[in-house]
Amino acid sequence: MVQRKEYLAQIAAWREKQVIKVISGVRRCGKSTLLSQYIDLLKDSGIGDDQIIFINLEEPEFEALFDHQDLYRYVQKRLCKNKYTYVFIDEVQRCPGFEKAIDGLFIKKKVDLYITGSNAYMLSGELATLLSGRYVEINMLPLSFAEYLIFLGNPADKRTAFNNYLRFGSFPYVAALGADKSADVSASAGMIKTYLDGIYNTILVKDIAKRTGTTDISLLENIIKFLSHSVGSPISVKKISDTINSSGRKISVNTVDTYLRSLCDSFIFYHVDRYDIKGKQYLKTLGKYYIVDTGIRNMLLETSSPDLGHQLENIVYFELLRRGCRVCIGKLAEQELDFVARSTLGDDTDRMSYYQVAASLMDQTTLARELFSLQKIKDNHPKYLLTLDDIPVRANHNGIVQYYLIDWLLG
Repeated sequence: MVQRKEYLAQIAAWREKQVIKVISGVRRCGKSTLLSQYIDLLKDSGIGDDQIIFINLEEPEFEALFDHQDLYRYVQKRLCKNKYTYVFIDEVQRCPGFEKAIDGLFIKKKVDLYITGSNAYMLSGELATLLSGRYVEINMLPLSFAEYLIFLGNPADKRTAFNNYLRFGSFPYVAALGADKSADVSASAGMIKTYLDGIYNTILVKDIAKRTGTTDISLLENIIKFLSHSVGSPISVKKISDTINSSGRKISVNTVDTYLRSLCDSFIFYHVDRYDIKGKQYLKTLGKYYIVDTGIRNMLLETSSPDLGHQLENIVYFELLRRGCRVCIGKLAEQELDFVARSTLGDDTDRMSYYQVAASLMDQTTLARELFSLQKIKDNHPKYLLTLDDIPVRANHNGIVQYYLIDWLLG
């Protein structure tokens, strides 16, 4: 297993702190593996097996703990006396009323509590009410490109690796399948498609259809495919509703809004607001959606390279999230900027930076167009152009820095 070092560092920083550590993220992004890696680190530091309680509610052997009282009693009986017990509950949302068990365990002395979940709504209900200010959330994503290369054994041909990263996505097991040198390319591609289809259908049925109570799976899939095709484009709930209604299906704006919230709650899509750079305010209309994994998008659209520019935007958006940024779409009069990113440094300084993303800027007309939006911004915050043009050195356009995207991703 390749260590997810940044996430491990985030968890370790909260060790034995009086807060619940909540690790959230889309299914199969590596949450369970992360807990296993952290447990290994604990053992390496001298923590005994008797101090560790690990429960994976996805496993049949723990089905008896789907009652929150049984879950509480199971853990309570195994707590150590006079020394810390590290409690890990994986996919905690499978236990109805789990927040009551968590609340009871939280008040116990010398209990270090870690939970994971694949749905954001687990933090929007009673848990948030009961434990307001007493938990910290670590949102986990599939592999960054740098992590992906480590999974592949750091190949010399990074451009080919990036093409596969874009095509097949970045779930850890997908990278492992791609790293299997014994399998031929077509066999690996087939296995990856089957694996991604399994993840997608699990999210569709367990996390979205069940949550919304819908039985019309095909209608839900129409919305998912619409969003996948529209990645990186401004979109509204009404536009989705009108498009589906024009095809002969009937769906209300409120129903579409419910489905969109559930898609975001399941961490398969992320909604990004627009930000008025001049007015310094967030706008409520025409945000964008990005999909957590380009492999799933390509599988749904049955193509490997739709809208390359928007796919690159998708990659950049999630990389900015990994780097601790709050990200929005920039608006300046009639101009639009791909991303405005805010990051808070250790000295509490709020740093802002601006990004434009393009597949290629070799054409001078395209270069001028992409530069124009950045040039209209008159402040002194950093401004970047990210492109797949492999230029030998960073180009500088009067203070606007152009990066080869792959170099930028590897930081």
